[in-house]
Amino acid sequence: MKYRLLLVVPALLLLGLSAVQAGNPARTGTAGASELLIPIGSRGAAMGGTVTADAYGVEAVYWNPAGLASLEGTEAMFGHLPYLADIGVSFGGVATAIEGFGTLAATAKVVSVGDIQETTVDQPDGTGRLFNPTLTVLGLTYAKQFTANVAFGATGMFLNEKIFEMNASGMAFDVGFIYDTRWHGVKFGLTLKNYGANMKFSGKGGEVRESNHGLTPEGKAFDLPSYIALGVAYNFFNQNKSSVTLNGNFRSNNFSEDLWQGGAEYAYDGKYFLRGGYNYSKQTDYLYGATLGAGLIVPIGNTKVTFEYAWNQTDVFDDNQFFTVKANF
Repeated sequence: MKYRLLLVVPALLLLGLSAVQAGNPARTGTAGASELLIPIGSRGAAMGGTVTADAYGVEAVYWNPAGLASLEGTEAMFGHLPYLADIGVSFGGVATAIEGFGTLAATAKVVSVGDIQETTVDQPDGTGRLFNPTLTVLGLTYAKQFTANVAFGATGMFLNEKIFEMNASGMAFDVGFIYDTRWHGVKFGLTLKNYGANMKFSGKGGEVRESNHGLTPEGKAFDLPSYIALGVAYNFFNQNKSSVTLNGNFRSNNFSEDLWQGGAEYAYDGKYFLRGGYNYSKQTDYLYGATLGAGLIVPIGNTKVTFEYAWNQTDVFDDNQFFTVKANF
């Protein structure tokens, strides 16, 4: 079994590499369920999203579920992101390691767009009714350390989008691997994200009125925003109480240009962290750029409480700021 895994991981890495430069800018904006692309966790966001090979804890559910395999004990995580155009994103999750079995995690992400006034053809200035589109992602993750070098993780997600009186539901799946070379802190990661069947809206909210007759058009199915991410992490400096890790990431997107990411993390005494990163895409209207952040671990009895913050440079809109609190016990 061990040797089969050691063959499977390089094969998957080669599969991912075959997708290099496979981005499809002609399909930009044609996928739906974009809430799947909203990141969670301040650490990964502060490092420019480069933690495919270096994710851990509940946050790994988003970046690479294989990173959850290294969890010890139980961890709960809560976060909030004031996203683009006053959209609010809230996240919560809990994970626990089960000896001899692996690690299980349950997560929830809720995106609230805010109140929008209903308008119609007959009342273009508004009907007086308000609605609040809500996008929900519920996830269940399993991860396991197969060998000293290889970790695996998979996530199944239930998606629900409610916009006025219309709904769309579906399933999406993530699969990830992390290969730890056990040599100078070098790790490789691979994750395939947001793969699943098409989704489609239904409900009377799409009704069109003509001559007092109600017509309900059939919604068109849309794809999920799937992609493949390849990452590498290198803990190139580790002396006394200081440690520095450099990360690199490549993301091949099915619905936009490919993305290159770089990041770094400085840790002191395993309790204090400074982070930074950068996102690069050839896409002319790509929104993101530099990232910065910090973290602090505070021991309280037998519990470690972590406070983390991330700032992401954003074009056009106000810059994103992530706030995360974690408790490990």
